[in-house]
Amino acid sequence: MLYEQHKAEIDGILARYPVDRKRSALLPLLYLAQDVYGRLNRDSIREVAEILDLPYTDVFEVVGFYTLFYNEDVGKIVLDVCDDVPCCFCGAEELVADLENRLGIKAGETTKDKLFTLRRVKCIAACDQAPVLQANLEFHNRVLPDKVEAMLTKLRNDVEAGKPVSISGRLAER
Repeated sequence: MLYEQHKAEIDGILARYPVDRKRSALLPLLYLAQDVYGRLNRDSIREVAEILDLPYTDVFEVVGFYTLFYNEDVGKIVLDVCDDVPCCFCGAEELVADLENRLGIKAGETTKDKLFTLRRVKCIAACDQAPVLQANLEFHNRVLPDKVEAMLTKLRNDVEAGKPVSISGRLAER
C-alpha cells in the first residue's frame, strides 16, 4: 500500500542509492511510512522491509533504536521539551507545567483533537539556548511561558492553513 500510494517518492529515494546499497534508503523510507501512517507498527515495518528486501528484524531493530520513530500514535505536532539539567536550571519544569496547563494534557499524552503530543526528552544538544523545545524537529530556543501562546498559535495556524507537517525528519531537507 505504501509503495502503491507513494511510488514516485519512493522511487526517487531509492534512486539516490546504488542498487547494492538499498539498505541506505531505510531511514528515509521509515520517515515516509511514519508520516503516512502516524506511527510505525508491525505492518508498516514489514512493508518497508519488503520494499527494501530486508529482513523484518533488521528494520524493527532500527525503529527500536531511534527515539524519533514512534510505535504509538502521536499528534500532528510533537512537542519535545528537554528536561536535562541545563534546561531545568533555566526553566524547563515551568515550561512543561505551562504547556500541560495550556494543552490540558500531561507530558506523554496527546490532546483530544490529536494536534499536540507533549513529551519530556533528554538533551537535544542546545544547552546554551535553554530551555529548548522542538516542535516536529524545529528548534524553539529560550522558550519561557511568555512565548508559549504565540508559538502554539503559529503551530495551530500552520496546520489549519494546510502547511505540510512531518513528525519525522522527512520534510526537513526541503
